[in-house]
Amino acid sequence: MGEKNIDTEMEQEYDFSSARPNPYVVKRRPVSMNLAEEEISYFKQQAQSTGIPYQNLINLYLVQCAREHKTLKFS
Repeated sequence: MGEKNIDTEMEQEYDFSSARPNPYVVKRRPVSMNLAEEEISYFKQQAQSTGIPYQNLINLYLVQCAREHKTLKFS
């Protein structure tokens, strides 16, 4: 019962009707990828030393590649 009262009080105290979406929020979409074990192990080791989950590290690396317009070099 107390929770409804708090929600009602907050609705009266704050007006978000003119709020705008945060322009810095990155929209994400889940994808499935097949990655080699060696590469997964590399990012998992990096995760242990940085404290950042390995999936986030992979995403950060891909973001960096895209921003720097890196291209693959095939031998």
